[in-house]
Amino acid sequence: MEYRNIVLVGMMGTGKSSVGQALASRLNWMYEDTDAAIERAQGMSITRMFAELGEPFFRKAESETIERTLQGRHQVVATGGGAVLAEQNRILMKRSGLVVALKASAETIIERVRSDQSRPLLQGGVEDRVRHIMESRKHAYDFADLHVDTDGKTVGQIVDEICSRLEREWA
Repeated sequence: MEYRNIVLVGMMGTGKSSVGQALASRLNWMYEDTDAAIERAQGMSITRMFAELGEPFFRKAESETIERTLQGRHQVVATGGGAVLAEQNRILMKRSGLVVALKASAETIIERVRSDQSRPLLQGGVEDRVRHIMESRKHAYDFADLHVDTDGKTVGQIVDEICSRLEREWA
């Protein structure tokens, strides 16, 4: 089986952007980060969007960007951590490609995002916010076709694991 796209989902800090870029390079596919696409289209950062226009505005822009992006082919698409919260996004992801959920422990995520000031959902205490978001989304990524734990692994190891699992799927 050949997939139109590979869609990476998961909590912030699980490695979607870095793994997505490396996976796209390995497959010789295009790479798209939906958060970056939203920022380009809106002409402002996500942090500013949240502050000035609110999360509902951002989520609407996110859904529109996902729909537009997933019309393409042979792309690795990294989505924002909350993109899976909208059912319409999950349906589009499943229809448009293979969905790979990247996961990591709370400790790993906290370590990876601790100093990143560009994450509006983490304002007010990184540790507590990460644990709260993880708990509220603990089943949000269950719909994915593949689940890959990124704890203690390099980007190359994660890409190798995804590719070996894809080879078994495509064989």
